[in-house]
Amino acid sequence: MQVYDTANKLASEIKQSEEYINYKMAKQAINLNFDLKKKLDEFEKARYDEQLEMMKTGNQNEEKMKKVKELYSELIEEEEAKRYFDSELKFNILIGNINKIIAESVKDLL
Repeated sequence: MQVYDTANKLASEIKQSEEYINYKMAKQAINLNFDLKKKLDEFEKARYDEQLEMMKTGNQNEEKMKKVKELYSELIEEEEAKRYFDSELKFNILIGNINKIIAESVKDLL
């Protein structure tokens, strides 16, 4: 079926995109720096906990949000972490735009 061929081609093109390559390299650099990886993991857990709280209660937990901001402020001071966050954002925008295009094509069914 041609649609699967197109999806596989898109997957291949995503892996060849600048956004994917830069994000992958930034992740690899983080993984080589044990201390930075540990800080990033702590930040990701805090961010996830805060988002989960928001979804469950509909309210923002100020204490959890403050912790997320503090951890982010510490991380962003390090060039590798800044590069990681920048490349993560660009990759997420790419994937979001692709998802939007696909969703638009089937919106009449939803």
